[in-house]
Amino acid sequence: MAGNPAGWFEIYVQDMPRAKAFYETVLGVQLKLLNASTPELWSFPQSMADYGASGALARMEGVASGGNSTLIYFSCQDCSVEANRITKAGGRILKEKCPIGEYGFIALAFDTEGNLFGLHSMQ
Repeated sequence: MAGNPAGWFEIYVQDMPRAKAFYETVLGVQLKLLNASTPELWSFPQSMADYGASGALARMEGVASGGNSTLIYFSCQDCSVEANRITKAGGRILKEKCPIGEYGFIALAFDTEGNLFGLHSMQ
């Protein structure tokens, strides 16, 4: 495998307006509707020139949110900033910002749809 192992991610949701508002509030970004008929996809900001993969919130009949075994980490300057927005946006903190040695810091939380996600920063 050449390059980064992850090329795209999708976070499945049941209530798109609620989930979209949650991630836009917590991450301080605007999601963009992708031209796709199924599933409904709202893309996170992306740059093809930068490190890492982008992805989208997705809603598709018959695909439940929450309870999956994949964990997405969003990159941040200081993950405590975004973590402080989570409960105000309707989510729930699982693990406050904590050190992971030379690899920086993480925080873990549940979004409004029951999906577990992570925040990562070097400070």
